[in-house]
Amino acid sequence: MPTHIALLRAVNVTGTGILRMADLRTLCAKAGFKGVRTYIQSGNVVLSTARSAEETKATLERVVAKRIGKPLRVLVRSAEQMEAVEKGNPFPEVEPNRLLILFLDDAPPKAALKGWKIPGGERLALKGRELYVHFPEGQGKSKLKVPFMDVGTGRNLNTVRKLIAMANE
Repeated sequence: MPTHIALLRAVNVTGTGILRMADLRTLCAKAGFKGVRTYIQSGNVVLSTARSAEETKATLERVVAKRIGKPLRVLVRSAEQMEAVEKGNPFPEVEPNRLLILFLDDAPPKAALKGWKIPGGERLALKGRELYVHFPEGQGKSKLKVPFMDVGTGRNLNTVRKLIAMANE
């Protein structure tokens, strides 16, 4: 049975969309997913299912929205796709906690970053459905308005690596 990694957007961030990970695991199991595991308190789920990524996304969006009382976005990648995201890192020399990977449902046009205002030394690279953002001084100190943040969800490279390891267990 294929393994998927689901990334919930805006869960447990600044008091919005509060959902304990134990509750998320229960919701996933009740929805028929197998081998459900979560990682940290920010909506990262590794699960097995015969469902497609699209069906997995739709099911998770429905059951979680019902539980928290508002809609939310879920982005799903297969274990293989997540490994390709890590291998495709255009900034392999940077510290993993200073690299944000923004996951999107659809690939933006290649010219989407043209003319984007970059206030510091940040670097951006768009590859398919992911936007890689290097924050040399850390994300907390940056003034960069990250493109597509309103429709995607970001994870640092450390988290991506941990989710890959969990998916391969």
